[in-house]
Amino acid sequence: MKVLVCDKISEKGLEVFKQYPEIEVDVKLKLSEEEICAIVAQYQAIVVRSDTKITAKILEKAEQLKVVGRAGVGIDNIDVSTATQKGVVVVNTPDGNTIAAAEHTMAMMMALARHIPQADSSLRQGQWNRAQFVGVELRNKKLGIIGYGKIGSEVGKRSKAFGMNILVYDPFVTQEVAKKAGVKSVSLDILLKESDFITVHMPLTSETKHMICAEQFAKMKDGVRVLNVARGGIIDEAALYDAVVSKKVAGAALDVYENEPQTQSPLFTLSEVIVTPHLGASTKEAQVNVAVDVAQEIASILQGEPVLNAVNIPFVKSEHAALIQPYLELTEKLGKLAGVFAEGPIDAIEIKYLGEIAELEFGTLTNTLLKGLLRPFLHDAVNYVNAPLVAKSKGIKVNEIKSSQTEDYTNQICVTIKGNGHWEHSIAGTVFKKNELRILSIDKYSLDIQPTGHNIIITHNDRPKMVGQIGMILGDYGINIAGMQLDRAEVGGGAMMILTVDQEAGNEVMAKIREITGIKTANYVAF
Repeated sequence: MKVLVCDKISEKGLEVFKQYPEIEVDVKLKLSEEEICAIVAQYQAIVVRSDTKITAKILEKAEQLKVVGRAGVGIDNIDVSTATQKGVVVVNTPDGNTIAAAEHTMAMMMALARHIPQADSSLRQGQWNRAQFVGVELRNKKLGIIGYGKIGSEVGKRSKAFGMNILVYDPFVTQEVAKKAGVKSVSLDILLKESDFITVHMPLTSETKHMICAEQFAKMKDGVRVLNVARGGIIDEAALYDAVVSKKVAGAALDVYENEPQTQSPLFTLSEVIVTPHLGASTKEAQVNVAVDVAQEIASILQGEPVLNAVNIPFVKSEHAALIQPYLELTEKLGKLAGVFAEGPIDAIEIKYLGEIAELEFGTLTNTLLKGLLRPFLHDAVNYVNAPLVAKSKGIKVNEIKSSQTEDYTNQICVTIKGNGHWEHSIAGTVFKKNELRILSIDKYSLDIQPTGHNIIITHNDRPKMVGQIGMILGDYGINIAGMQLDRAEVGGGAMMILTVDQEAGNEVMAKIREITGIKTANYVAF
């Protein structure tokens, strides 16, 4: 079996492969797409970091390929969709750089609080300006952590040691989990309003892109300090520039950018902004960790052993594959849709498997549903294998119920999420003939939705002109409506509207819709 290593990784990662006499490793760096296409047919595995792109063209030529491994967390440089279609497992290493990223965050926070880069530059220029660089202490300050996963929680531990009070915004962190960690779980609005320092630790997704923009900066304290050592694009850089110039934000520390590599930016002209070139994972230890982890994953897969960090393909017994495959797709979409309706941290999930599928081992379906629920927020940190463990770490109780009895359909899956004993939402779906997926109901509303493309889901009061007002807003932004469904509980009561549209509905569009009188909730979801 042959492994192609396309990007430089630690020698200790290569040493893992040497433990397997049947595995031959070729290290060929800085190859072009055409050069990889010319040789890839002979390999069963490929290792990359962030430099090499594994495109659809490469995957089409990879006749024997079983696995692509990313020595790191992000998989943006791998065409996961094409890999999945071809049955190629994609694995990453979500744990290897956790400490490195957390420590870099702390370094940036200290540098921001004490003006260290600016003072260093000033002194090297022959100036002794002590009065110009009076800083602030971290002790007794409130740190807002947006995203309390592996890295965010490590930042929280270290910040507590500095005497900081920790506020956490994470839709999947319950009060019980927060209390155990000695932090306070709050809404995003409260975190923005009360924090002296704010740091983000989330993946970049359609849901998190520009989640910190002008509207959020307006809610923050005057003199707040903001950090991003996660992914560029979570913070709107233009809005951050304006906030720093206006003195709303006293300082910012950035390690990541919307476009990378980034060597010129208006933010770089501001003395209040500290920048580094995406160094979050750049420690010797982290580079060793991710290389060893990805090598071990690939070796295990080539040996036919279980996959620990697959991001695209769950394990399914071959005899059940034909029946269960469309339900894997359905459960992932049910999970993603359920997450849209969460009103806060989720305490419990109940999954009912009704009909013929109740006779199968449905652990894989549950894992896939949890991945769909958690992935929009946690992204590459959650996969088909670790999803139950991630849910447990967030304090989410999972209950599976199976019954061969179902009223209207051969098979049906019903998902109910609950939070804080105050709210719950239910979604049901099935698979029709020819493997057509359908959402049958959301809460008390009966529907028939194909979970594909761009969708806007609105709950509102049943009243005249509602559809027209929404249509006008979408028209103003050039967004075409491809389909619409409506259902209501009673005349003049609550109603639900599902709009299928041809383009993405961004934050500005959704904000305009929410301003309409009678709108209760409005959410955009892309399947």
